Amino acid sequence: MKSGNYAAALKEFLPLAKQGNAVAQFNLGLMYDEGHGVHQDYAEAVRWYRKAEQGEASAQYNLGVAYDQGHGVPQDYAEATRWYRKAAEQGHASAQYNLGVAYDQSQGVSRDYGEAVRWWRKAAEQGHASAQNNLGNMYARGAGVPQDYAEAVRWYRKAAEQGEAAAQFSLGNKYYVAEGVPQDYAEALRWYHRAAEQGDVSSQYNLGVMYARGEGVPQDYVRAHMWVNLAASRAGGDVQRKYADERDSHAGKMTAKQIAEAQRQAREWKPKMSR
Repeated sequence: MKSGNYAAALKEFLPLAKQGNAVAQFNLGLMYDEGHGVHQDYAEAVRWYRKAEQGEASAQYNLGVAYDQGHGVPQDYAEATRWYRKAAEQGHASAQYNLGVAYDQSQGVSRDYGEAVRWWRKAAEQGHASAQNNLGNMYARGAGVPQDYAEAVRWYRKAAEQGEAAAQFSLGNKYYVAEGVPQDYAEALRWYHRAAEQGDVSSQYNLGVMYARGEGVPQDYVRAHMWVNLAASRAGGDVQRKYADERDSHAGKMTAKQIAEAQRQAREWKPKMSR
């Protein structure tokens, strides 16, 4: 929306908001939240969200986010969870997802994997990709539900097909180690590749290892070096050292020309949008 349109929206929403119109109050809060047409002001955003919250799930959710992140109010996980619950009970998928996170991470509530699964399932069934991925994780771990790799794969696939890089990585893992699906290096490679293209570091490393070993693809040290080099350049700590050692081991089997080509490809690589 152009700045002139924001000004027009402000002119339209403000009188309606003052009259108690919840939709206008929510939109006014959103404008202050994002700094559209007004100076960004989290406290003012919270004020309008609070006015709109009566039955307005999106306002309740945004109030939860405000308390979760300490935007315009002191950070308060318990209060964030309270607002997420109000929105979640109205069917707001993102609120259901965040409420699941709260139970999983013990933020504002006691840790309860069963409750995390319950709320993630509600969001996942509405197509929320991150909830689908997390539900897959719970089935893979056997946390809050009996361990079931096939069910984990089912939820990973739903999220992966929406472009969720973490799910694409996990789905690649399941094909690589044959958990919930028959072992299939070509499928593992395909899903790692989709996540790696988005910048998922672990997928970039695994993809490089598969190119080096010729698993699911003809052996190619140039591509192996390129992907592992990218992973090493973005990782940290002990993981970075591991990735760098792997890259250097590939370099020991390559000519100077091949190394230069792999480095060129790494320099020119740019992440792609999810697909």
